[in-house]
Amino acid sequence: MNNHTGILGIAVGAVLALSAGLAAAEVSHGTYTGKSTSEVRQQLEGQGYHVQKIETDDGYLEAYAVLNGKRYEIKVDPRTGKVIRIERED
Repeated sequence: MNNHTGILGIAVGAVLALSAGLAAAEVSHGTYTGKSTSEVRQQLEGQGYHVQKIETDDGYLEAYAVLNGKRYEIKVDPRTGKVIRIERED
């Protein structure tokens, strides 16, 4: 193995570790998650959440999901696709 191959391997490993960390990040207020239940599910699951269910309540999408053992209720405005409230359920 030459020096360039070793450096490339380290760089690829660092990128993979960083992207794995980002995939398990909590969504925040104002984050775009989608305008439909399927899009919200896809976006949340892509960020590492296990989506248990998504309901419509008072015109908003409410996703019930788990990330790193923590339960969340994530409320999304389907007109903008953005998160308007996040509650962590203990």
